[in-house]
Amino acid sequence: MENSNLKKLFDEAGKTLGSIESFTGGLFASEITSISGASSFFKGSVVTYATEEKVKVVGVSQEVVDKFGVVSKECAEEMATKGSKVLDVDYCISFTGNAGPTAMEGKPVGLVYIGVFDGEKCHVLEKNIIGTRNFVRNEAILIACDFLESIISKK
Repeated sequence: MENSNLKKLFDEAGKTLGSIESFTGGLFASEITSISGASSFFKGSVVTYATEEKVKVVGVSQEVVDKFGVVSKECAEEMATKGSKVLDVDYCISFTGNAGPTAMEGKPVGLVYIGVFDGEKCHVLEKNIIGTRNFVRNEAILIACDFLESIISKK
């Protein structure tokens, strides 16, 4: 995948990016760091695969987890918003969802939420991706890069 346009957009805006990942397990950070010169805008990632790490490390409220679950718009929003402070970045992207193989929290396999906090507002995209576990994870990264590019292009 070619994401050098993200580098150009972030460099031109003079902004930084970080990620809080769950079901993607660091795939987004790997994709971004494959871009030559990514260190000019990408500060890092935190993988919070376990629920308690979302709460302990990132600061997602236990109330959000209890009321909506970790596979939710609300959790993606808190991950991105609070992650921006943890990583001290201008933009923070978050990934939470269910890549399978079975339903989780009563939510279907393939349901994913991608949050992007832009310093002022959090944008959350909900997608239902059909496919194998790794297809869902990889497709979420492709969708997220396009989503992030559209958001930073509008600012």
